[in-house]
Amino acid sequence: MGRLVAEPVPGDNAAPMAVGELALKLKRVVESEFGHVRLRGEISGYKRVASGHAYLSLKDDSAVIDGVIWKGQVNLLPFQPQDGIEVIATGKVTTYPGRSKYQIVIERMELAGEGQLMALLEKLKAKLAGEGLFAPERKKPLPFMPRVIGVVTSPTGAVIRDILHRLEDRCPTHVLVWPVKVQGDGAANEVAAALRGFDALTPGGAIPRPDLVIVARGGGSIEDLWAFNEEVVVRAIAACSIPVISAVGHETDTTLADYAADRRAPTPTAAAEIAVPVLADLRLTIAGYGQRTERCARRYHERGRERLDALVRVMPKRDALLAPQRQRADDAAARLDRGLERRVTVARGQLDRSVGALRPALLEQRLARARDRLQGVERLLVSVHPERPLQRGYAWVSARPGGAVVGSAAAAKAAGAVTLHFRDGQVDAKVERAAGPAYEKLKGDRPEQPSLL
Repeated sequence: MGRLVAEPVPGDNAAPMAVGELALKLKRVVESEFGHVRLRGEISGYKRVASGHAYLSLKDDSAVIDGVIWKGQVNLLPFQPQDGIEVIATGKVTTYPGRSKYQIVIERMELAGEGQLMALLEKLKAKLAGEGLFAPERKKPLPFMPRVIGVVTSPTGAVIRDILHRLEDRCPTHVLVWPVKVQGDGAANEVAAALRGFDALTPGGAIPRPDLVIVARGGGSIEDLWAFNEEVVVRAIAACSIPVISAVGHETDTTLADYAADRRAPTPTAAAEIAVPVLADLRLTIAGYGQRTERCARRYHERGRERLDALVRVMPKRDALLAPQRQRADDAAARLDRGLERRVTVARGQLDRSVGALRPALLEQRLARARDRLQGVERLLVSVHPERPLQRGYAWVSARPGGAVVGSAAAAKAAGAVTLHFRDGQVDAKVERAAGPAYEKLKGDRPEQPSLL
């Protein structure tokens, strides 16, 4: 029978075990037994948390096992895990004591066959197309003759040499190469970073900003080209404000980067042909335009000369045009001569009559009359001169200051101070305002003084 309080039992050497101790022993047993496993299953419940780790479940028809991918391994996965994709996960089985569960710590994950790869591709394609990243109206026109071309590719492969050689043959252009990995771990992130880097360049800066970007890679299997199917690359191409040409693989190879790019080229060499025109063809075209312009100008000149010659033929001759004017000029000259002679005759007659009237006695008589009038004016001036009365003892008064002539007693009283002008000089005086009997009495009591009243 059970006891209420646990007590040691004689002969029982099994001491009670702590829960954590059991969990630790189970963890060691599981990890030692399943240190490295490969599981095939369908992804379910995939999510990536803020810490960067990813959690998911792998399931088949009969069982489910939880899985975790640590942050460092998530960034190295060759594809973006999605629910419903069957994969083969490689890792080690361990336990999580906090929940009494076992799980697999995934170190590597691969798609379980090419069919799953194509399913993942179609699923991602449908998702991005639904967001409008492949819409034709988003495509930007390519520049006719870009001055700077940016190339995102491997710096050591044959692709960059083919592009440079083709550009040199067609139209030499300044090329900026952004070296990236084009397959393997981290290739997609490097390609996306290169696109963002070109787009971030400032026009007119130390590093010229490309007018066009080519994303290029040589041919290969779908696994080799998978980096250009990654969502991060597709979104970087769609977000780039610089026109992008996708030249990934051979003509039969198609990636999601081709759908997002503004133009797809079947090969990297074809991308160089699309990017620039043939300089020799341009020169021939320009020369042809010049010749056509010259021919048009010559034809216009020739037609103008023909029209001028036709007009000259129908115009009257110069003598016929000028004959009436010449005749009128001759008639005017003849009338002018006759008019001048008549005018001279009339003027001579007037002069003769004037000369006959110029007799000395007549001139002396006219001079005497003029002298008498002049003397009369002189006498009048002398008689009305303001200083003439002063010679007879009179004086005239002006106000001080100002010098205005004072012509009445009221004006003198209003002025107060006046100047008396005599024949031999001037005297300043002050005007008193007294008058009548009171003034006579005041005059008798005061010493005699000059007064104007």
